[in-house]
Amino acid sequence: MTDESQLRDLLQRGYRYALSLTHEPDQAEDLVQDAALSISRRGGPWNMPFLITIIRNRFIDVYRRKKLVPFESIDEQAYDIYEDDSLPDPVENDHMEAILAGLKPAEREILYLSAVEEYTTAEIAEMTGRPRGTVLSLLHRTKLKLRKRLSHEAQF
Repeated sequence: MTDESQLRDLLQRGYRYALSLTHEPDQAEDLVQDAALSISRRGGPWNMPFLITIIRNRFIDVYRRKKLVPFESIDEQAYDIYEDDSLPDPVENDHMEAILAGLKPAEREILYLSAVEEYTTAEIAEMTGRPRGTVLSLLHRTKLKLRKRLSHEAQF
C-alpha cells in the first residue's frame, strides 16, 4: 500500500468517525478537513488515534458554539462503503438511519469506535478522555437501546 492510499484510507476512516458524531455529511467533511489541516500544520503524526482526537475536539468546539446537535437524515451515498450486497441487512436503511439519528452523539461515537473501528474499551477511554468504566457503561446502555428499538421495529 502506498503512502497516498494509506492517507486516503485514514481520511476515509476519519470521515466515517466524524459522520458518526455529526450525522451530517457536510459537517463531517468540514471536521475531517479541519483535522487534516491541523495535522499537516503540526507535521504529523498521521495516525487514527490522533485524527480521532482532533476530530472529536473540533466537534466539541462546534457543538459548544452552536449549543445544539443536528439530527438530520443522512445522505445514503455517504454510507455506501460496501460494493457488494453480501452482508445481510436486518432492517431497512431508512429505519436504521432513524434509529441511529435518535442516539446521542456520545453514544454514536462509542458505538462507532467499538463496532466499526474495533477499538477496545481501554483504547476508547484513552482517546475520548473518559474513564474505562464510563465507556463500558455507555456502550452497554447504547447496545441495549439499539436492541430495544430494533426489536420494536421488527414487531411492525
